[in-house]
Amino acid sequence: MRTFDLTPLYRSAIGFDRLANLLEQRADAQPSYPPYNIELVGEDQYRIVMAVAGFDRSEVEIIAERDSLHIAGRKQKDDQQRTYLHRGIAARDFEQRFQLANHVKVTTATFNNGMLTIELVREVPEALKPRKIVIDGGDNVQAIEQRQAA
Repeated sequence: MRTFDLTPLYRSAIGFDRLANLLEQRADAQPSYPPYNIELVGEDQYRIVMAVAGFDRSEVEIIAERDSLHIAGRKQKDDQQRTYLHRGIAARDFEQRFQLANHVKVTTATFNNGMLTIELVREVPEALKPRKIVIDGGDNVQAIEQRQAA
């Protein structure tokens, strides 16, 4: 198992404790059920595709909070007793959590042929987007002084 020493990060960066904790948690995480893909669809568009074979749409719940996405599957009890010769489809209850970056929002979720698809988009408010600042100087100094005198 790999371990990372994030102590230098704590010494030189202020306010990144949460990021370092997330990295430590992910380093310890094992592959989990059900399998999923995370795709970059566009510059600020993402897609999570999760294989939830054996689940019905009504058995899957998606909750988006401020900075996290929680997906849970609860299999309804089957009244019928079955005898399996081979059971390759797990269809067991699951919980999957994704940490969302700032301004990432869930737009849609679809369920088709045992595949759950969740579309996400990053919507950065105009006030937080970078803007270009014009640098005054040289010839403009006299014009600015004249405007201030008026």
